[in-house]
Amino acid sequence: YQRLLDRLLAVEGALGALLLDAMGEVVLEAGARDERHRLIGAYQGIALAVARRIGARHGTGAVDSLVCRYSKAALVLQPLKDGYYFVLALSPHGRLAEAVRRSESARRRIDQEL
Repeated sequence: YQRLLDRLLAVEGALGALLLDAMGEVVLEAGARDERHRLIGAYQGIALAVARRIGARHGTGAVDSLVCRYSKAALVLQPLKDGYYFVLALSPHGRLAEAVRRSESARRRIDQEL
């Protein structure tokens, strides 16, 4: 899994990638080792869980990914099996479309191995 997270950092503007468990605890991380990233990852996990519950409740289908853009960063969240998820953090000028594409590929590979 570490190798997959490390590969996500090849995206232009990538700051860090985190693999978190269902409780928002960091399992693995790549890139900048910043306590803020860990806190943001856990907080965004709550948003991902809420979005998934809303999708299930209203029959809109599964949430495959969640992209959050802020003035100082962008985040790509990918849900995994068993409540795990990962977050890819980008600078505001990072290549978001490439980040989404690469993170979807990483999600498929991680899910196969979980």
